Order: sequence, then structure tokens, then C-alpha cells
Amino acid sequence: MKSVALHNLGCKVNAYEMDIMQQMLQEKGYIIVPFHEVADIYIVNTCTVTNIADRKSRQMLHQAKARNPKAIVVAVGCYVQTGEEEAKKDTSIDLAIGNNKKKELVSILEEFLRQREETGTQTEESSEKTLHGASMIDINASCDYEEVRLKRTAEHTRAYMKIQDGCNQFCSYCIIPYARGRVRSRKWEDIRQEMEGLAEAGYKEVVFTGIHISSYGLDFDEEAWRQGNSLTSKKENGIRTYTGTPKLLELLERVQDVPGIERIRLGSLEPRIITKETAKRLAAIPKICPHFHLSLQSGCDETLKRMNRHYTTSEYLQCVGYLREVFDNPAITTDVIVGFPGETEEEFERTYSFLRETALYEMHIFKYSRRKGTVAAKLPGQVPTAIQSERSSRLFALEKELSAAYRATYIGTEAEVLFEGEKELNGKRYQLGHTPQYVRVALQTEEDMSNRIYRGRITGLLEDEILLIE
Repeated sequence: MKSVALHNLGCKVNAYEMDIMQQMLQEKGYIIVPFHEVADIYIVNTCTVTNIADRKSRQMLHQAKARNPKAIVVAVGCYVQTGEEEAKKDTSIDLAIGNNKKKELVSILEEFLRQREETGTQTEESSEKTLHGASMIDINASCDYEEVRLKRTAEHTRAYMKIQDGCNQFCSYCIIPYARGRVRSRKWEDIRQEMEGLAEAGYKEVVFTGIHISSYGLDFDEEAWRQGNSLTSKKENGIRTYTGTPKLLELLERVQDVPGIERIRLGSLEPRIITKETAKRLAAIPKICPHFHLSLQSGCDETLKRMNRHYTTSEYLQCVGYLREVFDNPAITTDVIVGFPGETEEEFERTYSFLRETALYEMHIFKYSRRKGTVAAKLPGQVPTAIQSERSSRLFALEKELSAAYRATYIGTEAEVLFEGEKELNGKRYQLGHTPQYVRVALQTEEDMSNRIYRGRITGLLEDEILLIE
């Protein structure tokens, strides 16, 4: 059989889908080889979240063709979806497959190979037929979730599980709704069955991921679909509060008892989904990891409006408060974009002050990257790169300070760790893992503790960002 080399770019959803594609290829007998080796077929799962991501996608495709000019180079995913015409013109790409055709990768590839063998060479006429599915995602209408089940992931202890695709939010800086389409949710029965299969394969932790998992289930309810969310809201004293039961919470309550799965971790959440009632019910699920990534993007209300985010900083802080009321010292992390169009020095200072006040565990900081095709790309007041870099440096320093302070709160306490690998420091062997709060911890031992859960006492800091447990 032919050899295949795969390379993934972008988010955890892309990584999950790459695992699925590799699984399908292996089941058909293809030989998987490292991407840096010479292969018969190269598959690049592309990303288009920024212009830089587009460029990286093109670079990897061109590298593959340069490594073996006779190879079939396959471009898959978001770059293809949003740059269909560009993909057609790129001579390094032999076959381009859109997001909603990934599950048909093998059949599309084999049909392409069959036609190529019949003709001997690929003609200019046939090259027009090499793009599959890129124009089929309709952002104005829903369609069914493209169900494919994962049996094993690249990681050995933690399995990422895709529970939905698509996004209805249309943030002004984001191209993803155009690349992934409307929200499409996976049936809870299929999610549970995949969890059961992963548990049988030995996985103890699953991470629910998707393009916008807070929107899980919106496509199950026509009224919720029209409203844009499954919650109702009211505004008092300038703060909007939400009530109702998110479908994501209902999903968690239906699958939390799968035998063998000890931990359920959630991917990025929309702040609005955390109501007082939702927080209480989350805390009642023993397997839920108290680690919540609440996407913020800016700590300034004026900037949030330009971003088309649907909450204020006061509402965000309220959501954080709900989680801290019902969980014991939960880890709350976020994303922040600096240098968004129109961000003045005063607006940035508001963001800085808000982040210091909120005292989150970790912040993923990104300098705004202008993305062609988005509303933000046309906004006035594009912030110079030098100013973006200066602001980013200040936030990185703040992030390091706050993160260290959060980790220090665990010194002297009992913790439960799921071990994943090992590391040697100063001639000593350590087993590494994470607590439910996703704090990295090390245990000095010669014993292989991989995929085992261990409870002990945190005694101090081993090295930067790693705590020591006994």
C-alpha cells in the first residue's frame, strides 16, 4: 500500500479530525510515516484563522511537493474552505477537500488515484475536478453533524472529543463561521458511545471540544436556533443575567457516568453560558474538572462592542464569581487579543486593570492579526505592530505573575494527578501529570506512572510552572 504523511495546523478540532483521518487511512491499509520523510501522499489539515495561518498552510503544502514532486499533495480543511479559488490555482495542491468532506477522505482519495492511474497523468481539465466539498457549507442554514467515531488519539491518557462544529457568533475579527458554517451538534448517544469506546481503550480523561461548544444543541431546537442561544436574559443595574438550561449542561449530565472515564474537561466556553444555576449543576457532577476556559478577548467594553462580543466586562466578572462560589479554587483561563482596531492606550489600560482584578490562572495572549474577509479588517484605527508588541509584553508579564500566584495556592495541599509522561532533571527521574485544575505536577520516582491517578501532597515548586508532589 502507499505511504501517507500527515501534518496538522490549527485548533484542537483540527487535531481531532486529523486523528480521525489517520484512523480511516490505517484501517484501509495505508502506511503512516512522519511528515518530514518522503511519502507517496501528503495530507495537510489546514488552518485559516489568520493571514499567518493561511501562509503556514501554503508553506507546508509547498514543502510536501518539494520533498517529493511525484507525491499526491492533499489540502484539507479551513484554508480550502475559505480560499477555494486560491487552492485551485496552487500548483502544489493535487487534491483539495472541504471541511464537510473530511469523513469521505479515503473514498475521495482512492477515486482520485484511480482516475490518475487510468489517465496516466493529470490533465488540466481533470485538475478542475480536484476540489471536493469546499463550497458545500451553507452558513445560512443548518445541516446534520458529520458523524465519525474516534477509537484512539495521539495522546495516551487524555482524549479530545469533538461534540459540535460550526459557529453562529460572527465576531468581527473571525473568519471561522465562513470556514465551518452554522452550528451542528452531535447526538448525545453518539458522544456517549465514543466515550465508552475510549474508556475501553484505557483513556481516563476526555476533553469536550468544538468550534463553539457553548452552542451545543442549538440546532436541536428551532426556537433556540432563531434566538441564537438556549438561555433567556434580563438586564438589571447595567448587568445582564441569563437563566435557562444550556444543552451542553444536559449533555454532561447524560454522559457523566460512563464507567472508566474519571475526568471530563471542557474546551473554551462562552461566558454567558455560566449562570448561577448552571454553575451549581456543573459542581454537582463529580467528574467535571474545575478548569474553565472563559473566552474574554478584551477587558474594555468599547472594544468588546467593536469585536461583536455579546457580553460586558461586568457580566464576565459575574460569571467568574458564580464558578468561584461553587468550586474550590477553580482554574479559570482566557484568551485576550491586544491591539484590536481602535484600541487606544486608555482602552488597553482598562483591559490590563480588569485582568489584574479578575486574577485568572492563565491568559493566552494574541496580537491582533488582520484577517481578510472579516469586518475588523476594514475598521479604522489599525494599531501599529510596535504598539501591539509593547502591550503584548506587558500582558505576558502580568500573566506570568498571576499564574505563579495561582499555582502557589496549592503548595501544602492535597492534590490528585493523572500522570502522562516523564522528565529527567539533574539526574533524577520525574513522572509528570496534571491536576483536575490543569496545574502541572511532578513526582520523583523510577516507577512508570503513565495513565495512573495518584493522590499526594504538593510540597513546593520543582521548576518554573511545575509543582512537586510527594
